[in-house]
Amino acid sequence: MIAPAISTMPLRRDPDAVAAVLRTLAARFGNRLVTSQAVREQHANTITWIENQPPDAVVFARSVEDVQAVVRLCAEHRVPVIPFGTGTSLEGHVNAPLGGVSIDLRDMNKVLAVHAEDLDCVVQPGVTRKALNQHLRDQGVFFPIDPGADASLGGMAATRCSGTNAVRYGTMKDNVLALKVVTASGELMTTARRAKKSSAGYDLTRLMVGSEGTLGVIVELTLKLAGIPEAISGGVCPFPSVEACCQAAIATIQSGIPVARIELLDALQVRAVNLHSKLGLRETPMLFLEFHGTEAGVAEQSERFGEIAAELGGGPFEWTTRAEDRTRLWEARHNAALANFALRPGSSMIATDVCVPISRLAQCVAETQRDIADSDLVAPIVGHVGDGNFHLTLLVNMSDPAEVARARQFNERLIERALALDGTCTGEHGVGQGKMKYLQAEHGAVAIEAMRAVKRALDPLDIMNPGKIVALS
Repeated sequence: MIAPAISTMPLRRDPDAVAAVLRTLAARFGNRLVTSQAVREQHANTITWIENQPPDAVVFARSVEDVQAVVRLCAEHRVPVIPFGTGTSLEGHVNAPLGGVSIDLRDMNKVLAVHAEDLDCVVQPGVTRKALNQHLRDQGVFFPIDPGADASLGGMAATRCSGTNAVRYGTMKDNVLALKVVTASGELMTTARRAKKSSAGYDLTRLMVGSEGTLGVIVELTLKLAGIPEAISGGVCPFPSVEACCQAAIATIQSGIPVARIELLDALQVRAVNLHSKLGLRETPMLFLEFHGTEAGVAEQSERFGEIAAELGGGPFEWTTRAEDRTRLWEARHNAALANFALRPGSSMIATDVCVPISRLAQCVAETQRDIADSDLVAPIVGHVGDGNFHLTLLVNMSDPAEVARARQFNERLIERALALDGTCTGEHGVGQGKMKYLQAEHGAVAIEAMRAVKRALDPLDIMNPGKIVALS
């Protein structure tokens, strides 16, 4: 059910209302309600330079009924509700700017059903992607979305995340069949069935995927699975420039080679990976690649890519089907963000991403590299170049106001550049607090008002993760 249509005046913090909510929650949840400063701060933004804004309390939910009880109580007193998975998001999604109650879903971590013959499964939101694949390991199927961090699947759906496999398997929006969501009134809504397609009504599943907890709390997911490929090959290929890397990625996609992963690392990122993971790679722009299929197929795909790379001055493409060698490479890639601290110890990490059409990728990356140099900043680049998405890790001395200002100005120019190239302000990190101000430029006033209308309809009290995506006031 939709929450009752009552006043949508801007939400304000009410200490008396919060106190009343906490008293009732304490009676119901006992020691599963935590109000210590340390735990509350752990349930706010901790990863990037966005201010840590902790909730007033954290409830560790164990069931759908627990979530419903919290939401209903908070709706009664108009207190914010902030869903929490593993806290790996990068744009302040889990912050509580107006206080409220954080619902930690880590204990809702059961795989409820696996239908290997249908290539789908049903899970609770606290299941992480690694835990799911561990559960599936002997059934011939796997869940392919891999954002790097061992994020919870509920959080991955809420932020519409992506990852290194997206060029072949798509993003979370392509791999969620159905959801169960606790609405702002505390009712339980089912968005779809297990069927692979449907023309019945509005696509509520896609509405909730990427809504960042602003429309409801995801409490169950039905996910697509993929068959484990017979063979996998992967390797690294150096190039003389980032532009050559991008052109190779474009040529690979346009040639119809079914690449599973194709990841760009600029020379500075390769240096960081070498320092952290002890790889000894040439410190030059480089692509990490992986191909899935039959033994003959992955060999042919690897050889064809090697020919494309050579035409663009790259290579040699050194590839292998040995699992241990591939695992070492991809672990190094997934640890790239942490590896960057070795480039500038004591700095703070500012992670950002944009996405552009792949035909514009080389231009966007090259212009961004020049901007980094002109701004006197340290910012390695890594990207999912198969779909035009790339990331920067700005390493900033937060005690230097001038450097912080340069970093902020650079980030704004990066987003303006992406939008000018018909791209987006975020390919997979999400909006949260960090990128709200760019949505008007990207979507236009009419679309933003449509988003507000959806928010008002489903959450008229503005209690669901307020201050994210769109503001009602």
